[in-house]
Amino acid sequence: MGQRGGARRAGRSYGRSGGRRPGGPVPDPGLGDEPSPDPDPRRISHAWTLVRALPVLLVVVAVVYDCLTPPEFTAAPLFTAAPLVAAPIFALRGTLLTGAMTLAALLAFRLRHGLHMGIGAITEVATVATVVVLAVLINILVRRSDERLASARQIAEAAQRAVLPEPEGRIGGLAVAARYEAAQEGAFIGGDLYAVQDTPHGVRLVVGDVRGKGMGAVAAVAVVIGAFREAAEQETALEAVAQRLERALAREGTRREDLDAFEGFTTAVLAEIPHGGDVVRIVNRGHPSPLLLHADGTLFTLAATNPALPLGMGELGSWPDRAVTADFPPGSTLLFHTDGLSEARDGRGNFYDPAERLAGRTFSDPDALLAELAAGVGRHTGGALADDMALLAVRRPSRATEFLDRCHEG
Repeated sequence: MGQRGGARRAGRSYGRSGGRRPGGPVPDPGLGDEPSPDPDPRRISHAWTLVRALPVLLVVVAVVYDCLTPPEFTAAPLFTAAPLVAAPIFALRGTLLTGAMTLAALLAFRLRHGLHMGIGAITEVATVATVVVLAVLINILVRRSDERLASARQIAEAAQRAVLPEPEGRIGGLAVAARYEAAQEGAFIGGDLYAVQDTPHGVRLVVGDVRGKGMGAVAAVAVVIGAFREAAEQETALEAVAQRLERALAREGTRREDLDAFEGFTTAVLAEIPHGGDVVRIVNRGHPSPLLLHADGTLFTLAATNPALPLGMGELGSWPDRAVTADFPPGSTLLFHTDGLSEARDGRGNFYDPAERLAGRTFSDPDALLAELAAGVGRHTGGALADDMALLAVRRPSRATEFLDRCHEG
């Protein structure tokens, strides 16, 4: 989780007065060397239908083969393949029916043609019957494994909701949207984190990325979010919130050797949006810089003027946190992300640059922005993320929207 993406954006104008206005046409996300979108769902459906029909086709082919060939030739391999193919794709009832159909077809063929049940024929029937029994046992084992996997996924989803709850769509008068994309298919939780909280000091948020994977990373996520929830309410300065997170990780690392050894630091960006103000204050601890997208499509990269070390690395030096203040006018959107977005690569090794993709574009709401980013990264990588990706978008309503909301509340 290096900062290559941040280094590639160096040289642009930052801060309260700086910015980068779009200087050319916006690249079409559907053009260029990006991989094609996912296959047509209808083709996937047709392929699955063919797979489900395969056991019956095998039995039909076996019967036709036996009818067209001399008695010394046998289609036993095809008869035995049918129940084995059915075992992992059908339910228990379907596997039993396939096995019964296979045995019935084999016996019917033998009896219809008046063939005597010699040693070879008896062996063939016994072999198919044995395979049917094995197919039923395989089906039972596969179904139990699927049930355990489904249970584990439900537990993982519950753990994610507990450790990383989805923020509400509206917090402190701001529209909020969050999205978590796991790099590993079927995974629901990792080392990326986000949290948004309305406090007496304004709406405060944190987006971070814990080094490492597995339960150690999950434990570090829980520590950071728990410390943030408490410090965001109590500390008057955003810099003090960052220091509280630093101390919480250091304390937990001392208590838990596994966390200290494997999850030694966490990149994070903290932000504070005061109530009734048109500014945002940001403290960056080694994390990719947030992006500010104005209502007209103008894009600003809010980089730290005095970058600090990631959380958990305070023993390496003393760099005081200094919040950067930037304009956050009505109608604009703040985008926070982890390096799973900025360091996503295509087949040629090219990074996905969200600043280039978003410059000059407008979106109806934060959810639409995150949906477009997720789709764009999917096209860029061909659906193969190398790292988890967390996205958080916060929009300040326009003056007209604020006025209408006040009238509605009144």
